Amino acid sequence: MESELSFSAADLAQTRFAVSPMWEVVTSYRALTGAAGPGTVAPHRRWAAQVRPRLARAGLDRGWLAALIPAGGYLADFLNPTPAGPFPTLSSELDAIRRTPAAQVRDDLRKLLAEQPGSTRLQLLDREPEQALRKVTDEIDTYWELALAPYWARIQKVLEADVFHRARQVAEHGSARVLGELHETVRWDDGTLRLVRRHCALTRDQAGSGLLLVPSVFAWPRILTRSVHPDPPQLAYPARGIGTLWEPRPAAATDAVAAVLGRSRTLLLTELDTPASTTQLAAHCGLSAAGTSQHLIALRNAGLVTAHRSGRSVLYARTAVADQLLNP
Repeated sequence: MESELSFSAADLAQTRFAVSPMWEVVTSYRALTGAAGPGTVAPHRRWAAQVRPRLARAGLDRGWLAALIPAGGYLADFLNPTPAGPFPTLSSELDAIRRTPAAQVRDDLRKLLAEQPGSTRLQLLDREPEQALRKVTDEIDTYWELALAPYWARIQKVLEADVFHRARQVAEHGSARVLGELHETVRWDDGTLRLVRRHCALTRDQAGSGLLLVPSVFAWPRILTRSVHPDPPQLAYPARGIGTLWEPRPAAATDAVAAVLGRSRTLLLTELDTPASTTQLAAHCGLSAAGTSQHLIALRNAGLVTAHRSGRSVLYARTAVADQLLNP
């Protein structure tokens, strides 16, 4: 199946990029469940091995997201509201989800219920959309803390680098060339964007003007689309550089950093190449739990680590600032 999205001069002028936390929620959840096809999680195997047990303990493998992002086929469009700017926050997107008109929620549910007629969660969402949407966004918030927040500095760096690269390409070569180089299934042809091997049609009469391009580290190896009138159509495509996203990063400047922060705190930062708890860090670094906790508080106050709750424990993650310190 091939979709065609026609462009006027005004549509090209309104084409823009955005980094969307909610697109990462949707695509990462599909990658974890294997819903997007065999091998989809392959580039993210290290991440998935850490995250899956957390989701199972929290019951997120069988909650609202499981109903709204099923193992195949259609997923709820209201989960991906149109970002107001290029770098929306998760909280702003969750606010937009909670404000989704009941008519749109029910239109999305009609498509989902056709594939999941017995889903009690979808039926509840149909009966009480406003109250149920609050429960949905609460679950998304929990999923974010467990699956994405500890890794967001890495993910965001890749997504923003993709946007800046393509924005520079637009300035140097024009929008048409960039549109034609997004993905192997996307072609630009004389004012028309053609999407081949599509399960869902994407046409101008189903959406508003312009086009929103959203890089995603978890969309690989395909593209995803959203078409809800009067919003501009959205196209989520695999970001550049995902192949090295989870590779361990060598710490090239540890001696220089240790001279400022001290050996113990520098050791903790190097251990945080993947998120870990205080207990794990203390064991790996040969430090006391109390000392490790004090060091982590100091590093957090300095903006070098972030903390994210995972059940009864707290996971610490290195920030982009700390990455730059260790790998100048």
